[in-house]
Amino acid sequence: MKSSRLTISIYSILLIAVFGAGFVVVQRLDQEKQAVFSKRNMLDSLWYYYKKESLEADTLRALDKDRNNITTSEGQSYTMLRAVWVDDRATFDDAWQWTKDNMQRDEDHLISWLFGEREDGTYGILENLNGHNTASDADVDIALALLFASRRWNDKNYFGDAVEIIRDIWKKEVVVIGGRPYLAANNVEKFETRKNTIVVNPSYFTPYAYRIFAVVDPTNNWSGLIDSGYGLIEENSLLSLDTGTSAGIPSDWIAVNKATGKISAITKPTDQTTNYSYDALRLPWRLSLDRLWFNEPRAKKALASLEFFNQEWSDRALLYTNYSHAGDAVELKESPAMYGGSIGYFMNKDPDIARDVYYRKLESLYNVDTFNWEQKLGYYDSNWAWFGIALYNDLLPQLYPIQ
Repeated sequence: MKSSRLTISIYSILLIAVFGAGFVVVQRLDQEKQAVFSKRNMLDSLWYYYKKESLEADTLRALDKDRNNITTSEGQSYTMLRAVWVDDRATFDDAWQWTKDNMQRDEDHLISWLFGEREDGTYGILENLNGHNTASDADVDIALALLFASRRWNDKNYFGDAVEIIRDIWKKEVVVIGGRPYLAANNVEKFETRKNTIVVNPSYFTPYAYRIFAVVDPTNNWSGLIDSGYGLIEENSLLSLDTGTSAGIPSDWIAVNKATGKISAITKPTDQTTNYSYDALRLPWRLSLDRLWFNEPRAKKALASLEFFNQEWSDRALLYTNYSHAGDAVELKESPAMYGGSIGYFMNKDPDIARDVYYRKLESLYNVDTFNWEQKLGYYDSNWAWFGIALYNDLLPQLYPIQ
């Protein structure tokens, strides 16, 4: 009997050891899975796959595969911002070096906006599509990314590159009207003598960057650029422009009179409409950063004025990707970019609504098993869904302290 009891005891110990080990393994796997799904790791894994799928392997230029693999200055700016935020210096350096070598202009330090395959099969700036011109939002974002890099990695070379761009933004892309500075859409508007207006894209407004630029370039009136930008956003939302009424939402594009500063729709035949769509959707995100980083009351007020989106969510539990200035749906489809940009509005509106929008329309895009998007996203959607997720989870630090 003693021998039998001993055998049973040993057997019991073995069972406990095996099942106990199994429990530990399962518990560890659960913990690891939870760790993998941390917000930080989600952004890191999406960044890994973005590099793999959207950056050309040997150059790290951002490819818009829906548009014949063109590269825009905007795309390079998104790569640099994301790289510095996730602390990926190698990618940042390669992307910036390629941009300097292939897209930075000879006559100043600004960035040509469009690179791709030419008609003769060679690659370069697409002059036939005005690709040598600039896009001021990209110049601002690239300069900001370089300032962030100078502090994150303690390298003065980034700072020097940034200051050169910042000074040329003011020289070439800022237009003074009635003593007030305005950010034009590109370098052409300031020197165009045949028109009495300049083209402005409200979503290029980046007030948090201008606050930092004012510290490194105190000779220029960057605070005035903040003031004029907030004024334009308010006026743009209130005016009916070319639609007869306004839903209180900003436009993709507007014209600003060079003499009076008054805004209007762009009248010539153009795709630069007063709609709220792929351009304007970025504005709530930008306003949110100014509110979060600098506690700007005008940012909070401007976000609160976008009540149209709360009504759309309440009525439909969705946002369409393209609305007229009057609030009519122009395209009956959704896009991740719209939610990535608009999440800033909902965060300002109500935490509970923001949580609902975030989980249903942004985090639900992520597959916890593949660590990638549930379905393949295009270049623009992939970037702006990522920016929205990062904003909601407070993972976009202000890396250049100015106080």
